[in-house]
Amino acid sequence: MIDMHTHTLLSDGVLLPSELVARAGACGYRAVAVTDHADRSNINDVVKKTIEFAESMNRTGTVIVVAGVELTHIPPSDIGPMVEEARGLGAGLVVFHGETIVEPVAKGTNLAAIEAGVDILAHPGLVTEAECRLAARNNVRFEITSRKGHGLTNGHVALMAKRFGVKLVLNTDAHGPSDLITEDHALKVVRGAGLDEDDYEVMRKNAEELLEKVRA
Repeated sequence: MIDMHTHTLLSDGVLLPSELVARAGACGYRAVAVTDHADRSNINDVVKKTIEFAESMNRTGTVIVVAGVELTHIPPSDIGPMVEEARGLGAGLVVFHGETIVEPVAKGTNLAAIEAGVDILAHPGLVTEAECRLAARNNVRFEITSRKGHGLTNGHVALMAKRFGVKLVLNTDAHGPSDLITEDHALKVVRGAGLDEDDYEVMRKNAEELLEKVRA
């Protein structure tokens, strides 16, 4: 399994990065992206520490670690420059905290993140036709999530993504040990979103493609 959205003690997770990776490996993960929350207040520190950790783990570990970041609760007008800054600091993967229905995310966040060309729009909520069309053009992936609360709109996201040709990936948005999942549970989440095993295989390929891109 490839999980491109997880959190550690570097933001609001409960695990050290090393423990997160160890537990992911025990669940059968092949690769995991550490994507701690960041905004203007902490982006330099978070990206620097995550890169240092990933480089260390990739020299000795068996689970591939991607140094990423999840840009979170940033005003839509600032999203483009923040995405550029994250990439300039060396973040290999840029995830954006989408318009989940269980948090007060600013309206316009999804569209601004898609326009900025983020890699993954996390838990994007009630995505619109315009957002989907642009995401397909900009090669922005939408997330199907196993995270409680955020997963309430998985069905809508899946339906819209398939209708408009947006690539999907499955992530956990893990904040603690119990959030990491097995391949079997991942397939159940996919089925719960109204998708099938063939869709899951496509999602796996989308994740592999993204992993190759960020490691190039």
